[in-house]
This record gives sequence, C-alpha cells and structure tokens, in this order.
Amino acid sequence: MNDIGQFLPMILIFAVAYFFMIRPQMKRQKDEKKFAAALKKGDKVITKSGLHGKIIDLNDKDLSCIIETMAGRLKFDRSAISMEMSRKLNAPKEK
Repeated sequence: MNDIGQFLPMILIFAVAYFFMIRPQMKRQKDEKKFAAALKKGDKVITKSGLHGKIIDLNDKDLSCIIETMAGRLKFDRSAISMEMSRKLNAPKEK
C-alpha cells in the first residue's frame, strides 16, 4: 500500500495535465481538421497571417486551396486558414 502512495502524486499530476492541457489540444486539432475538410468554393476566409479572401478552388490531392484577394489569386494550404477568424467573418451580424 505504501508503494502506491509514493506514485499517487505523479499519477495526479499526469491526470491534471491530461484534462487541462492534452485533451483540449486534441479536441482543437480535431475541430480544425473538420473545419478544413468542410471548406467549399465561395467561402470567405482569413488566413492565420491575416490575409482576407474568398476560396475559388480546392485541391484535395495536396490539401490546398486558391484564395482570391484584391491583389490577385494565391495558393495556400488549408491548414493556413484560421478557423476562429473565418468563423467570426462569416457569423451573422447582430443588429
């Protein structure tokens, strides 16, 4: 019984780290993958670097997309599109 008491603090530290750090990060990654898979032509998006544009083409072979901006067309990886900022951009505006 004494041996279990020695390992109990380590087990508790791991449990706290899992529920407050590892699990939320895994959920976030899963949500970002779903978001990237759900992108479609015509969606207005913002990249993680802050570039605003509209998706005009999607390539499933290399998971990229072509975004049309005021400056022209640019090719980005889907992972470069910010889920949070793009959702805010497309959210219905409150009056």
